[in-house]
Amino acid sequence: MPFREIPNLPRRSLLGLCIMGTASLAWAQTAAFPVTDQQRATAERVAQAGVPLSELAANAPESHTVKPGDTLWDIAKLFLTNPWRWPELWGMNREQISNPHLIYPGQVLLLVKLDGRAQLQLAQQRAGAPSSAADETGRLSPRIRTSDFDGNAITAIPLNLIEPFLNDAVVFDTDELATAPRIVATPEGRVLLSRGDLAYARGDLSQATDYRVFRNTRPLLDPSTQEILGYEAPYLGTAELKKPDQSRQLPDGKTEIVPATLMIRAVRQEIGIGDRLSPVPQRSFSRYIPHAPATPISGQIVSIYGEGLNAGQNQIVALNRGRRDGIERGHVLALWQQGRSMIDSTSDKREVIKLPDERHGVLFVFQVYERVSYALIISVKEPVRAGDRFSQP
Repeated sequence: MPFREIPNLPRRSLLGLCIMGTASLAWAQTAAFPVTDQQRATAERVAQAGVPLSELAANAPESHTVKPGDTLWDIAKLFLTNPWRWPELWGMNREQISNPHLIYPGQVLLLVKLDGRAQLQLAQQRAGAPSSAADETGRLSPRIRTSDFDGNAITAIPLNLIEPFLNDAVVFDTDELATAPRIVATPEGRVLLSRGDLAYARGDLSQATDYRVFRNTRPLLDPSTQEILGYEAPYLGTAELKKPDQSRQLPDGKTEIVPATLMIRAVRQEIGIGDRLSPVPQRSFSRYIPHAPATPISGQIVSIYGEGLNAGQNQIVALNRGRRDGIERGHVLALWQQGRSMIDSTSDKREVIKLPDERHGVLFVFQVYERVSYALIISVKEPVRAGDRFSQP
């Protein structure tokens, strides 16, 4: 398999081995990283001086061997007080930010401390992984694959938690599914459809041959204003168009309508008459680079995805902020628990007091729409409920 040489890469730039991250097995075909000017400046500064020891985690190890199942978030959390502060751990020069490297199980990372600062360096690499060769000056020149992504490379966050969800939940800016093609009948009057079953549908099915099946949408309401932010459509499965609909004139002048025939290809939830069809979009692969919002932002949780009344770690929540508010994929947000009101039992006046809000969790945004976004609860101390507040970390 061919390699492409990157000459004269400084040793300190190997910090880049810890922060790349990808959400697909086709990383080489994706767009450039959404790196902000502030992140570039931070990375450029750290590349020249390293990380202050005060920014290291209290129990940061001297070395770490990358293991299967590790994520970039895990490694950042191992070495830094705040894992979302990836530019401090990255430390790549401006020219190298557009070309980060992957890390693999078996590689050993060393934490080198010198003159009150620290850098992360690569000690060795696993057999078969993109290797690094030292030139006559002692600087390392990593070589990276130019072909498809090696699936053994570790990712930014546990993708198994969100990858199925990328197909499951869809938010429409308008209630367009209300006029979308719909399933109108089933063979032999079946109530529910399974994989391999046929279904009959009406509507404009000329746009594609593969369709997602959705239940009727439900509005997402802003917890404070009750404004409709979008329409969430529960994902049910997929179907393939087998025969288009037909119509013909009968001798008595009436029109005979023969609905289109589809075959159910996959079932996530029960599919039946009345469910709506939408073309399967082209899958867009994205890298998920943890970073803080560039400007202050705050908002509330709209809902817990699914039927639960509250959520815990590794569950999905909808936020009342989206693309128009500056939310980006990869944003890390602080989760706050509202302070409860209580009676001051130490006072003769029995006054009502309100305890301060307490930060108790971290959200990781992975899907963004115009006015709504979805986030994974990375960590949390108390149950999360609709209406809870979030802010920049």
